[in-house]
Amino acid sequence: MVRTAATEQDTQPWDRLVVPRTRGLAIPGDPASAQPAASAAEPSDAGLIRASLTDPDQFAGVFDRHADEIHGYASRRLGADSANNQGHADDVTAETFLVAFRKRHRYDLSRPDARPWLYGIAGNLISGHRRSEVRRLKALARAPHDGDLHEEERNAERASAAALRPALAAALARLSASERDLLLLVAWADLTYEQAAEALKIPVGTVRSRLHRIRAKLRRHLPEETTP
Repeated sequence: MVRTAATEQDTQPWDRLVVPRTRGLAIPGDPASAQPAASAAEPSDAGLIRASLTDPDQFAGVFDRHADEIHGYASRRLGADSANNQGHADDVTAETFLVAFRKRHRYDLSRPDARPWLYGIAGNLISGHRRSEVRRLKALARAPHDGDLHEEERNAERASAAALRPALAAALARLSASERDLLLLVAWADLTYEQAAEALKIPVGTVRSRLHRIRAKLRRHLPEETTP
């Protein structure tokens, strides 16, 4: 079942985007340790997708394996601080697997891990909520980072990974949609550069060069004292 509340780890992806200025802006993923697609005793994602071509019920295994992760990513991107935003994350997750099921015959069965494919689909769907994402980041950038928030606002922050330094929220809001997509696939979804390239259907060299530019852009907008 898809989770409808963020986990206690939700604040970590934000923190991982920033390191002390002297070390630059570290972006995990070159290579990052991705989650294993399956144990040796289980079929790979590709195996499940192959089986689903003749037995559609087999695709439920792909959903069971990755739905929570995709939902968590959508929640971080779109927020989980209101019923409306939570509904967006639910919709993106459900539609991601519906699209994947309909297009499963196109899946490259030589790739055992379907996560990059699923994240690529989810990213395309999140693109329909760009305004919501940017509005949320700008709101976080304006929010006080102290104890003056009302209790319900603090609870909402914890639930939606919004315990984010305002400067970082503002910097992310300044990125283009494609820049934010790439950065968060690597920093939040733990995709390697190669997997991010697969998800976005671009060369891995492009991933590297774009991330270099994104790091530089973020450094220009983050204060000198920014730390994890």
